[in-house]
Amino acid sequence: MLVNFFYGLRNANVPVSIKELLVLLEAMEKHLAFGSIDDFYLLSRTCLIKDEKHFDKFDRAFGAYFKDLEGLDDIIEALIPEDWLRSEFIKNLSEEEKAQIESLGGLEKLIEEFKKRLEEQKKRHEGGNKWIGTGGTSPFGHSGYNPEGIRVGGESRNKRATKVWEKREFKNLDDEVELGTRNIKMALRKLRKFARQGAEDELDLDDTIRSTARNAGLLDIKMVPERHNAVKVLLFFDVGGSMDPYVRLCEELFSACKTEFKHMEYFYFHNFIYDSVWKDNMRRNTETTPLFDVLHTYSSDYKVIFIGDASMAPYEVTSQYGSVEYMNEEAGYVWMNRLTETFDKVIWLNPTAKKYWRYTQTIDMIKDLVDGHMYPLTLEGLDEGIKFLTK
Repeated sequence: MLVNFFYGLRNANVPVSIKELLVLLEAMEKHLAFGSIDDFYLLSRTCLIKDEKHFDKFDRAFGAYFKDLEGLDDIIEALIPEDWLRSEFIKNLSEEEKAQIESLGGLEKLIEEFKKRLEEQKKRHEGGNKWIGTGGTSPFGHSGYNPEGIRVGGESRNKRATKVWEKREFKNLDDEVELGTRNIKMALRKLRKFARQGAEDELDLDDTIRSTARNAGLLDIKMVPERHNAVKVLLFFDVGGSMDPYVRLCEELFSACKTEFKHMEYFYFHNFIYDSVWKDNMRRNTETTPLFDVLHTYSSDYKVIFIGDASMAPYEVTSQYGSVEYMNEEAGYVWMNRLTETFDKVIWLNPTAKKYWRYTQTIDMIKDLVDGHMYPLTLEGLDEGIKFLTK
């Protein structure tokens, strides 16, 4: 059963290895999941999945596999091996539960009766206490209540057989979906390099213990500067025009970056980078910052991240006076080259779905200008971009 389940995950592009399968087999031998598909779901996910971005793929593959089992015999074989039925299963029941099962003649009788009623019943039934259906007190069906029942379809109201994987609680972690603030923060945590700087205002417990011990038990408190993420980031946001549909996503990224990075600066531009940028969109025409000032103010170890759809007319990248807002003396690509020569690491995050990139000429042009380091603004894309920034 586990071998077929393993290959089902592989076919669904869930990255699982033989080593992880062996861990699951060992856990099953130790009876860490017994007679419960929900317990097996949690155990198998813990043993097989090492990155939560794959949780949703696992949920879909898990659900598809167990839904494809042909009948009740397959489910019983998958979840309750024969050698457990007579010993381990009974050991896990209270006296009250044993009595409840015996009320229908035992577990085998319960399963036998279930099969028999499946054969007898020819139409949907609702309510009552015998037929398989919805509501009522029959031991078979769903949305009703019977303490020793078997649920068929539907959703459990009494949490007796909840199929956790059907909820797909982790679908927003799928590495192909657009990001939310929580997911962005999780991805940005990989872009960390901690250092202690500033005033000594945090207790160093280990050093305090060592120093006190050396001081014959007389308390000697040691303090250290607070630990901060030392990574420095420059953000450039494209605003207006075709970026309007992505305002919420950019806000979420900006919010996550403000929380994560102590050393962070941001600027805005429209369509492409030229000789000036700005920090206040309401005063973009009167209060701008020359890009030369940016190049000379921030050190080369700043990580530069552009956020924009890179979609515009080609002349806006290649031509003098190509800007749609004013008469730029030098072409946009000249300024981008200066920027990539000044800073060690530059990436471009594109909120446009990657499958559409080939339809826009300037996306390829700008991707070349950043040495190929353009990534889709998805969990997977942000993860790839951060890997480059941390090299």
